Amino acid sequence: MKIELLKTFLEVSRTLHFRIASENLFITQSAVSARIKLLEGDLGVMLFDRSQKHLKLTPEGNRLIKHANELLFMWQKTKQDVGVADSDTYQLVVGSMMSIWDIVLQDWLKKIHRNFDDVSLLTNTYSPLELRKSLLSRVVDIAFFFEPPFVKDLITEKVATVPLHLVTTEPNDTSEKLTLDNHIMVDYGESVNAQHLREFQDAPPARHYMSQPRIALNFLLDAGGSAYLPRQMTFEYIEKNKLYLVEDAPVYSRDIYAAYLAKSQKTDIIEQTLQLFPSVVI
Repeated sequence: MKIELLKTFLEVSRTLHFRIASENLFITQSAVSARIKLLEGDLGVMLFDRSQKHLKLTPEGNRLIKHANELLFMWQKTKQDVGVADSDTYQLVVGSMMSIWDIVLQDWLKKIHRNFDDVSLLTNTYSPLELRKSLLSRVVDIAFFFEPPFVKDLITEKVATVPLHLVTTEPNDTSEKLTLDNHIMVDYGESVNAQHLREFQDAPPARHYMSQPRIALNFLLDAGGSAYLPRQMTFEYIEKNKLYLVEDAPVYSRDIYAAYLAKSQKTDIIEQTLQLFPSVVI
């Protein structure tokens, strides 16, 4: 039941509305309210400020969000692990930053599904700091980074070098003609950001800054402009003339690393799945 309380809390914290949360959870509004009150009673704090017209999270409620997400993930991990314990199936817990999922990991997961009948996948997204912590504490079996942690207990392997090409919604743009007035700066880490600033030092500041390539791509297709994006994400849109490659613009690259504990009991299966990356350059 505690798990249901946390799920209810997260839904209310997301919607900031008891009625909408109840509809999304397919329970009554009174049940939502009762669960929140029970959770507040267990913790001894108020999680929501109900004194105003609109519901607001208290500072304690804000702090609970991170812990609630972690607890629900651990519960899911436990249920799956117990479920496969009596079979010949391996549970493989994969963690990564969201942007790396978009670039290379979706296809990798599909290859694992097709090639390993004895692997059960569990995935989650983290910030770089949380990802390192989860890997070292064995919450995650294998983690993917742009900047790998240099820790003696970890095995680190470069699995991809991803070219980043400048694309635009204007068919006749060249790097000399491109004004970057509607440029979207995608965060690929300090090395790429610094290189971009050197190459385009006379250009105006980017119009928008986005942390995820997928968000930038969708925005670009709707609103127009330019952005540096992985070629494999833009290929189909270039083929359909929805995006255009700026042929003479600098090409950047971003390395992606896999890391896992050297003494992990799952080393063999981890190494086998990493072999599914076709080559270092993607």
